[in-house]
Amino acid sequence: MLERLVLPPWLRLGLALPLLVLNLWVLRQLLLPLAPFPALFLAAALIAFLLDIPTRWLTGQGAPRPLALLLVLGLASGAVVLAALWLVPRLIVQLDELIRALPGWLAQGETLLDRLQEWAASRGLPTDFGDLSSELISRGSKIASQLSQRLLGLLGATVGLTVNTVIVLVLTVFLLLGGERIVAGLAAWLPPGVRPLVVGTLQRTFSGYFGGQVLLAIILSGLQMLVFTLLGIPYGVLFAVTIGFTTLVPYASALTIVLVSLLLALQDPRQGLEVLAAAITVGQLVDQVIQPRLMGSIVGLQPAWLLICLPIGARLASLLGLGELLGLLLAVPLASCGKTFLDAWAVRLRAGDRAAERANSRITPA
Repeated sequence: MLERLVLPPWLRLGLALPLLVLNLWVLRQLLLPLAPFPALFLAAALIAFLLDIPTRWLTGQGAPRPLALLLVLGLASGAVVLAALWLVPRLIVQLDELIRALPGWLAQGETLLDRLQEWAASRGLPTDFGDLSSELISRGSKIASQLSQRLLGLLGATVGLTVNTVIVLVLTVFLLLGGERIVAGLAAWLPPGVRPLVVGTLQRTFSGYFGGQVLLAIILSGLQMLVFTLLGIPYGVLFAVTIGFTTLVPYASALTIVLVSLLLALQDPRQGLEVLAAAITVGQLVDQVIQPRLMGSIVGLQPAWLLICLPIGARLASLLGLGELLGLLLAVPLASCGKTFLDAWAVRLRAGDRAAERANSRITPA
C-alpha cells in the first residue's frame, strides 16, 4: 500500500490558490447569466441576518420564537413605513434642491477662487487659479447634469425597482423563517473538524459587524440630523443620512464629511466649517463612547488590511455580477473571517509540525 502523501505547507498553499481562482471563474460564469437575482438574494440574506439578531435576543429573554418573529417583522415594517412616509420624501426633495442649487454654489466657488488669486497676486505669490476655477465649474456642472439624468433614470425604472424590492422583502421573510434549517443544512456539507469553527466565526463576525454597523449608522444619522437642524444647515437631513450610512464602509464617512464641508463652503465658508466641526465631534462621540460597547474588536484587522480588502472586495463582487456596493459591504467581515480561518490553520500546522518533530526525536537512534 502507498503511504499517505504529506505535502509541505508552501506546496499546499501553492496548489490551493490556482484552484481558488478556477472556482471563482466557474462561479462567475454561473452567476452572471442569473443577474440580478444573486445580488437580490444576498441583500435579502443580509437583511434577514440583521432581523435575526433581535429575534434571537427576544427568544433568549423567554419569548416564543413565533412571537419574537412577529414582533421583529412588525417593528421592521413600521420602520420601513415611517421612512417611506417621512424620511424618503424629504431626501428626494432636498436632493432635487441641491442639484438645482449646485451650479450657483460652483459659481460662488469660482468667485472665491478669483478673490484668492487676486490676494495671492497682490502679495507677489506665483499662483494661478484660473484653470482650476474653470475646471471646477465645468466638472461641477457635468456632475449635476449626470445626477439629474440618473434621477430621471431611477424614476423611469420605478417598476423594476418595485419588483426587486418586493422580491427582496419576500426572500427576507422566508429566510428569516427558515434560516436555522438553511444554516444547519449548509453546515452539514462542511467537514466535521472545521464545522464549529466556520459556523461560529461566520455567525459571530457577521452578527457583530453588521448589527453594530447598522445600529451605529442609525445613531450617527439621527444625532447629526439633530445637530444640523439646530445649526440651520441647508439640506441637513440629506447630509446627515449620507454621512451616517457611509459608515457602513470603513473610512468612507470621513471622506463624505470632507466633501460635504467643501460643498457647503462654496456657498458659505462659515457653514462649511460648522458642518466639519459638528460632524467630527458627533463622529468622535459615537466612535469613542458607543462603538466600543457595541462592536469591541470584532473585525480584528489592521487599518492597512482594511484599505487593501475594500477595493479587492468591490472588484471581485463586480466581476461576479453582484455589484461594487455589495462587495464593499461584505469585504470587511469576509476578510475578518478569512483571517480567523488562516490563524486557525496556522495553529494546526504548527501543532502538526511539533508532533512530527517529537515523533522523529523518539525514533531517532541514540
